[in-house]
Formats: sequence, structure tokens, C-alpha cells
Amino acid sequence: MAVGGDTGAVVFYPAGRDLLAWSERHAAGSAPDRWPYGLDRLDAHLPRVAAQNLPDPSAAARALRRIASIVPPPRRRGRPAGVTWDENAGMLLATTPGLRARYSGVVWLTDSVMRRGGAPFQGMRRALRRLDGLWVLSDAQVAPLTAFLGDGAPPVHYVRFGVDSEFFRHAPSPTRPLVVSVGGDRDRDPKTLLRAMATVRAARPDVEIVVQSTTDLDPPDGVIVVPYLTHAELRDLYASASVVAIATRPNLHVSGMTVGLEAMATGRPLVITRTPGMDDYFGGTTAARMVDVGDADALARETLAVLDDPASEALGDAARAHVEAGYTTTHLAGRIAEVISAR
Repeated sequence: MAVGGDTGAVVFYPAGRDLLAWSERHAAGSAPDRWPYGLDRLDAHLPRVAAQNLPDPSAAARALRRIASIVPPPRRRGRPAGVTWDENAGMLLATTPGLRARYSGVVWLTDSVMRRGGAPFQGMRRALRRLDGLWVLSDAQVAPLTAFLGDGAPPVHYVRFGVDSEFFRHAPSPTRPLVVSVGGDRDRDPKTLLRAMATVRAARPDVEIVVQSTTDLDPPDGVIVVPYLTHAELRDLYASASVVAIATRPNLHVSGMTVGLEAMATGRPLVITRTPGMDDYFGGTTAARMVDVGDADALARETLAVLDDPASEALGDAARAHVEAGYTTTHLAGRIAEVISAR
């Protein structure tokens, strides 16, 4: 697929992502940012930024990409740079012609290699080595990804994540105690979370608890589990919460940071598992408390401490200020623009 037009950058999304529908939801106030991950905000830093879908990865297309991967497409001066969010899209970007350079984020690869070894990911390694620059969302990923890619690979940059603080706006403090937990990625820890929530309910039967998760574990009495929430429903749930609690397994990609930042943008204190890189996101603020991996007792204890804190409104203000100071999609786009401009 050739790229046309005199643009500074083209942001490529997977074939199944309906960019028009996303933009329409954003215009209606029901989705954050005009494009996913706020990459539309690159237009404040780069001239003529456009969005486009990657080709559908059909069997025929995969065969063509294998052929193209033998001789990577040339870098075309005067053409746009290509940008993708994660390594799966980055593999397609590696063989997309008509670009002057190619840049991608890497999200899950470091954890996959750590758990399974590098052998299953050699195809991805070859593809990523053909790009011009990569970024990760945790400083703990930089060294292992650099080592896995080897000498001669593109530079790996640490880029802090951000959320749409206009969509996840600061909400007044709730009038009823509610604990919320959100997220079902592969590194969430529902077992520890639900054990902690059982303890919270035993100590404070008046507290409501809502967990968004696809777990098949039976929730404790008084804990409501919902499998899915739209962005608008999620925003409203944060606004109703007294505190947001997140439990994760060991990981390098800072699982839980998106929910944590969205909740804090809404003005909600956070209790979250400390994993490598988490301090960069939630250290240095009274609005976030971190506990050890798998420690359900500590997660419950810190959640109860926030619920019982008479200064909860001040914690909410501190949470919002923390996000505004450096963790919005405006900040994120600026950091990605620096990666593109660094070459």
C-alpha cells in the first residue's frame, strides 16, 4: 500500500479500527481524543498529520509482506513519516512503502520475551529492526527491548503515557462511598483484587464496589462485576467513585497506568500495584498509594485508608493536578513528536 499526499506524518491504525466512527463519537462527547491515543495532537508539532488504516492482514498480504521483508521498502525523501501505536501494527508498518521513515511504539513484547524467550518473536524482531525509531511506555522496558533487538537496531525511547484530561474532566466529590476497579488486560490480577475487595466490604459494609473485568472468578458478596463499559460509561463511573483500586501481576509495561491516569484526571485517588516503571507515573503525589504485587491485605488496607481520609477532596484535587502537570495526551503527542524529530 503506497501512501500519497504531501503530509508530515501518517498515523496508521489496524484495519479493523473505524476511525470515522471514533471521530464522530469524540465529536458527540462520548470518546476521548479525535483519534485513538490522542495521536491527532501530533498536528501541534508536525505539519499535515493524517490518519489511515493499515491493510487487512490477509494470507495473501502476509505472503507479500514476507517477500517485501527481504528487501525493506526504501526511505522516500519528501514523503511522510509513518507512525503506529504498538508492535503488531509496527510489523505492518515495516513493509509499508512510500514513507520517509517509520516509527512505532512497543507495548507487550518485552513481557512476552521475558516469559517465553525470544525464539517465538524473531519475525517481529526482524520487522522492528527495520524501523527508524521505537518508543516504550515504561523505562523498565528500554534495556530489555534494546538487548532483544540487538546491535544495529533503531533507538528505543522512553515516552510517558498520557490521557485526554478534557474528556476525563475533574468531577465533584461523590456523596456515597464507592470503590471502582477497571481493566482486563493480560496482566491484571483479579484474584488479588477480589480478595482485597472482600476485606473492604467486611470492614465497611456501606461501601459499594464495582469492578469492570472479564474474569470468571465469583465475586465476593456486595461486589458487582461488569464485563464492559463504553468510554462515556467509564467516565461516569470514575466520577461516582471515592477511590479507584487496581491489582496487577508482575509486568514491565506498567499495566494499569491508563485507568490510573484517567481516574486521577477525574479527581479520584488511586491505589495500585507497584511494578517496574509505576513510580514514574504515580510517585511523588499524595493522590496515589502503591502496594506490592499480590498483597491483597495491603490493597484493602490502603483502599480503606483513602475511604476514611477526611481530606479526600484535597486528594482529588492533587490527583487532577498530577495529571495536568505532565500526563495528558497533549504531553504524550509532544514526546512522540520528539522521537520522530530525533532522527
